Amino acid sequence: MKGILKIAYKLLVNDKGKFAALLVGITFAVFLMVMMTSMFAGILHRSSSTVINIGAKVWVMDSAVNTTANNIPMPDYILDAIRSIDGVKYAMPLYSGAALVKLRNGVYQSVTVVGLDDTSLYGRPELIEGTIDDIYAENAFVVVKDAEFEKLGNPTRGTEFEINDHRGVIVGIARVTSSGLFGVPTLYTTYKRAIQYIPSMRYTVSFIMIEPKSSDAVPYIKKQVALLGYEALTKDEFTQKISRFYKYQTGLGINLLLMTVISFVLGLSISGQTFYTFILENLDKFGALKAIGAKGKELVYVILFQATFAALTGYGLGVGVASFLIAMAKLRLPSYAARITYANLGYAFIMVLIIAGFSGYIGIRKVLRIEPFDIFRG
Repeated sequence: MKGILKIAYKLLVNDKGKFAALLVGITFAVFLMVMMTSMFAGILHRSSSTVINIGAKVWVMDSAVNTTANNIPMPDYILDAIRSIDGVKYAMPLYSGAALVKLRNGVYQSVTVVGLDDTSLYGRPELIEGTIDDIYAENAFVVVKDAEFEKLGNPTRGTEFEINDHRGVIVGIARVTSSGLFGVPTLYTTYKRAIQYIPSMRYTVSFIMIEPKSSDAVPYIKKQVALLGYEALTKDEFTQKISRFYKYQTGLGINLLLMTVISFVLGLSISGQTFYTFILENLDKFGALKAIGAKGKELVYVILFQATFAALTGYGLGVGVASFLIAMAKLRLPSYAARITYANLGYAFIMVLIIAGFSGYIGIRKVLRIEPFDIFRG
């Protein structure tokens, strides 16, 4: 077996042109698949940026809410009711809303304002400039330094702006785990200041964040919240709900899926055609192997080895090129959202195996029909 596989390897790499063409087809297909799925994974990750950055274990919301960007305010008495549930260690309100700020140069810029509980500041970001106590100062806001930071004119501590005819002052600069999805800068302030400065409906509580006494208390908390007419989700469940919304209820998921399928079909056709041409040009060698005693099973091993070797090599090259370009893009474009995950690599690997199987199948069909006397007669 070792000898026959060595022959298979030499047959494959001997014609460098055909081998290179085969690798290019598979590499390009893997590159496109990884790029498309990584872009989708990055978008889904950023769509849950508020959930990730705040870090609350359980979120309470109206059951109709699908994302943090579109929330339905809840009455204040729900917060009191939730705090009285057995198993709740503490519960804090959170305000999340959109606003329009006017910068000192007269430019208007949309922002997302997050209002934290005045007493605990639960969910506050990590500051890289300033102290968190400064948020209690008059007109104080903390700005997140992410990919959208420049849209506010690269503010520093003391920078002033106008928000709904109110004066605002930057008292701190923070960093968060995940940047937002929609290209909008984020400002943090206290809950009371947020509902005071930003026009809102009769109710003002966007979400209620719960810290359970233990993980065993979460199911009971969910049932009690459901009796109140609202929905309680863990951090992971809320993230999955947001992901499902963007996958199935917007055009984003289907469009990226189609691009991924197109790249897969492209790689399948290129590699299949190239491998079939490779088999045709080496029929005499396969016939010679059959003439000197190679069994059909051994020829199948030869084809499968060649197809698998080419597919796995192309997979490695495709993943490497995609990873390099994504890393370079993130260095130059901070707002670039692509994110390579193990799931993306797994999907691409499965598709590559399918490409290898298809290429091997069409090669095996041709080789098994070879008769040695046809080769020598030619």
